[in-house]
Amino acid sequence: MPRYRLTIEYDGRPYSGFQAQAVLPSVQGAIEAAVKAFCGQELRIAAAGRTDTGVHATGQVVHVDLERAWPAETVANALNAHLVREAVSVLDAVVAPDDWHARFSANERRYLYRILNRRAPPALDVGKVWHVKKAIDAQAMHAAAQHLVGLHDFTTFRDMHCQAKSPLKTLDVARVSRVGDEVHLEFSARSFLHRQVRSMTGTLAEVGVGRWTPDDVRTALDARDRTACGPVAPADGLYLTGVGYEGE
Repeated sequence: MPRYRLTIEYDGRPYSGFQAQAVLPSVQGAIEAAVKAFCGQELRIAAAGRTDTGVHATGQVVHVDLERAWPAETVANALNAHLVREAVSVLDAVVAPDDWHARFSANERRYLYRILNRRAPPALDVGKVWHVKKAIDAQAMHAAAQHLVGLHDFTTFRDMHCQAKSPLKTLDVARVSRVGDEVHLEFSARSFLHRQVRSMTGTLAEVGVGRWTPDDVRTALDARDRTACGPVAPADGLYLTGVGYEGE
């Protein structure tokens, strides 16, 4: 039974998250329906990460085991044909080793958060950016973000419903930069806690607009207390941009 690795992009707005739901639409459900329409198989796909409602992806990775060996290009084209009415697209498909796993073989997840920082609201990117009217100091946010890099107890930035066994995570990259009217936050780690990126983003934004200092972020981290977290940023501006695997 050949295993295919698929790189996926999607607009998270029409879906109640990535994970399949009994009634509500999901990214996983859309892909699995496309597989069934293509080759008649009813199956569960595995993904590198389960994004929340409204979160987007430009580099999500999933794997699917098909009963018949098809050319990888055929798989991608067929699935896209059946996803034409969905906000999901298969960017690439390759045959993967039988023991390769989209989730468990991953050693890096990369996220981008986009903040639109101008007075005028978005017209073309509604639901795809967080609109903040007040002027943002991206350099101050970047300085504050460096307090989060490394191995820490991220309880402060952990959603109360997070099911991870431990709040200890190693954040490899936390970068903030201005790109025109946007402020971009980039994060990279082997894995993240539930809503960790949105929690860190909302807290760093408090620094950007001058309500917090960079040292206040370190104080919040050291508190190991969810109530010390700043506001949680909305899902709109968050993108899963890539997944890393050993040897790549």
